[in-house]
This record gives sequence, structure tokens and C-alpha cells, in this order.
Amino acid sequence: MRDFFKEAKDRGFIYQCTDEEGLKEAFSKGRVTAYLGFDPTAASLHVGHLVGIMYLRLLQKHGHRPIALFGGGTAKIGDPTGKEEMRQFLDDATIQKNIDGIRPVFQKFIELDASDALLVNNNDWLSGIGYLEFLRDIGKHFSVNRMLTFDSVKTRLEREQNLTFLEFNYSILQAYDFLELYNTYGCTLQLGGSDQWGNIVSGVELVRKALGKQVFGLTAPLVTTSSGAKMGKTVKGAVWLNQELLSPYDYWQFWRNTEDNDVIRYLKLFTDLPMNEIQKLESLKGQEINEAKKILADEATSLLHGNACIASIHDAVKSLFESKSTDLSSIPEILVQDISDTGINIVDLFVQAGLSASKGEARRLMQGGGMRVNDQVIDAEIIYTPDQFPLKLSSGKKKHLLATLSP
Repeated sequence: MRDFFKEAKDRGFIYQCTDEEGLKEAFSKGRVTAYLGFDPTAASLHVGHLVGIMYLRLLQKHGHRPIALFGGGTAKIGDPTGKEEMRQFLDDATIQKNIDGIRPVFQKFIELDASDALLVNNNDWLSGIGYLEFLRDIGKHFSVNRMLTFDSVKTRLEREQNLTFLEFNYSILQAYDFLELYNTYGCTLQLGGSDQWGNIVSGVELVRKALGKQVFGLTAPLVTTSSGAKMGKTVKGAVWLNQELLSPYDYWQFWRNTEDNDVIRYLKLFTDLPMNEIQKLESLKGQEINEAKKILADEATSLLHGNACIASIHDAVKSLFESKSTDLSSIPEILVQDISDTGINIVDLFVQAGLSASKGEARRLMQGGGMRVNDQVIDAEIIYTPDQFPLKLSSGKKKHLLATLSP
């Protein structure tokens, strides 16, 4: 059990800790119960949530007890962290539908029948709180002066952007979650991203002030690509974890297209590959690093979608990149909407498909020989009429889309 902290640090999960020595001692004494919260604000989680899920998975691997907390109650308010304006309100039916949509993902990463692992919903206790009692029993432990120093609050105020009293209370409710989970399940550790540090510290201090007990907070760094982009964002939008929103093939391709400088870091964070095997891959350079990218794609995709899909993905990739097959069934699809009866210019088509950010970029791609339609290099601004669709669009060697007409 005591190896959890070491492996978490070796894999890059640890950024801040409220009391590192105290937490190490707690791990050395026996099983630790830890939780991490997920607000169900969409029908699926995305790759940006995966660090938290893998954090809980690693915790369970070392014999500890993970709790995934669905913020069914806090989602009614919305976390102001990193937001410039108030989130849209979600009704109870939408929140429950979102929870039902994301619940199956956890069952793929966490063994719920093992070590008493739990999925819980904070709406179960937040919805029954009496306002006056909450102010008296919980509110007294919070300093407004201190709360005004939190980044989520300070940034909005400095920019003179509206921050509602409702949002201001979010940190208190999240802290109350920790108190409730400590009382009910003996939970002594909250995990989260580094942007949640202020909220996590509030929970640690609330348990100390209300009960005189020591608990801990541990954060992971926010993951960005080596080029500085937000990890998990693509030209087509978020990289969703639910299969009905993103196919296993597209998910595999996302990992396969990882930037060279990020491959080893992502292998540590997003796969179960042993550290000694990852270390062997660190020496790969140039074209050889593509092998590490394939391993990353295989391992990450297997965790989410199972091993059974990997062979068919490999076959599809081989068909696309090696045999030049005309089978288009495995290529991501884009619906083309802005097209007249006379057709659409190839430059406009590539911009609409998201394969080029602008017409100028599309023309440069064409001039460089990287623009292809149905595997044929395009060197002139061709017009494609509606009867010629669907079309296989290719930007370079890695990006492929099937352009079909919107109904």
C-alpha cells in the first residue's frame, strides 16, 4: 500500500499536497479512502477528466478505496473555477441523464465490486440541507476575507466580471462534501486537478475545524500539450469518452496523433504500462517514436473500449495508410452543409471540414502537395458538385475525413 505515493509521483500525478509527510504516513499505516469529484455538466466525460479517473484507478491498484463523487447537487450551481461567466442552469432531469451517461465509464476503469469502491452523488445530502442550519453549523467556519483570495473569485473580481452569491458558495458546498464523506465513509483524502486547490484546502480545513480531524488534499497538474494547447481539444471538438459520441477508431487516432514530446508523459498518466517498459521507450527518437505512439494508442484505447476493438482498428489503419483501400467505413465523418447546387470549392470544403483553419492555410496545404481527395493529390481549386459526394478528404498523411452531405 505504501507504494502508491511513489508510483503516483513517478508517473507525474502529484503537483501539490496539503501535508506530504503526513499523507505518506497515513498510506504506510493501511488502506486510505480517497475521493475525486466530477460535475455532470455534459452527457459524457472527456479526455480532460481522464487524469482524475486514472488517479482513482492507481489508488485502487495499490489496495486503497476510491470514491468517484458525482456532483449532482453542485452541478445545479456550477463551479466558477476558470469561468468568466456563470454556467447555464441544468434541471434535475438533465443532470440525472448526464450521470446515467457517464456512470458506465467508471465501471471500465474502477472495479466497483473490489475494496468497497463507490460511486456516490452529492445531491443525496446537499438537497436536504436546511439553509439556516447550514449557515450556523458550516458557514461559521469560513472567512470571506480568505475566500476572496481564491483564484476563481479574485480573477472574476479583478476583471470586473459578475460573480453571483450562488457561485461564491460553491467552495463551501464542495468543502461540505469532504466533511460528509469523512463522516459516512471515513474518507481522509481528496484528489483533484491543481485548479481545485483552493476548494480542496477549504474542505481540509472544514474537517479540521468542525471535527478536529486531520485529512489531506492532493492535486495533479493540469495537462496541456507541449505546444501549450489544452489537452483533449481538437478541430472537431472535445475527445469524448462515451462511444456513442466518439468511436473507438477516432479515440485511437487521437492518441496516435500525440505530439512527440508528450508521448512518454502520456504513457505514464494514461496507461497501465509498467514504468520500466515506459523507460525503455524514452530513448526512441525520430520516426521510431511512432512505435511509442501506437503503444500509447493501443493501451489507452484498450482501457476505455476493451482489447477486442484493437485488431479491427489496426486493420482499418492498415487499409487507409498502406493499401490505399477505398473502404471508407472507418473514417471519421463530417457533414457538409454550406453547399449550393453548383458545388463547393475545395478550399472552402477543407475549411468547413476543419482540416484547414483558413483559406490561406488550405491553399498552402495544396501548394505543398498535402491536399488529397479520394487519395488523389489536388493542385488546383476544383469545384465539387453534390452528386460527387461522399468524398474522402486527406490533409497530409494523418488527417482523414469522410465528407458527406447534410440531409
